[in-house]
Amino acid sequence: MSIDVLVMITVLRLGHRLGRDARISTHVGLVARAFGAQKIIYSGDKDEKMMNSVKFVSNEWGGPFSVVYQKNWRKSVKNFKGTKVHLTMYGIPIQKKISDIKKKRNVLVIIGGEKVPGEVYQMVDYNIAITNQPHSEVAALGVFLHEYFQGREKKFKGAKLKIIPQEKGKRVKEVKK
Repeated sequence: MSIDVLVMITVLRLGHRLGRDARISTHVGLVARAFGAQKIIYSGDKDEKMMNSVKFVSNEWGGPFSVVYQKNWRKSVKNFKGTKVHLTMYGIPIQKKISDIKKKRNVLVIIGGEKVPGEVYQMVDYNIAITNQPHSEVAALGVFLHEYFQGREKKFKGAKLKIIPQEKGKRVKEVKK
């Protein structure tokens, strides 16, 4: 079973820092795309190279997936029409709220990089903890999306490359158009 196309998940990555976060922010974008989100918004420092890396993967491995920069993250949160979920170790455990969140079809998932401003906690509908221990925002996003979509995989349109699953070794096939 594939991911419902009527669902729109947008990820907002707060506080990207040039020179420090390029790799982790790229991984945030890759996880968002692979696990079912349709869009990621980056705030903080504008980093065309990092954004282009995520766009390149989407172009090669399929989409749709968009990557945008928004200097003012508050504007993204305030203007979002849908359910706002902040992933934080200080929130309510995901197990207690995921069934409610799965009923929502337009979801903004907010993850931090640097220290998350306190106002974020007040601007959202849910503050969700994957665990109540320090951990990576990449891991939190992956677990959240996996739970939201119940482990279903997304089908990617327009892929140039496709992995052929096998028990041992690696096999990548070029997709003919």
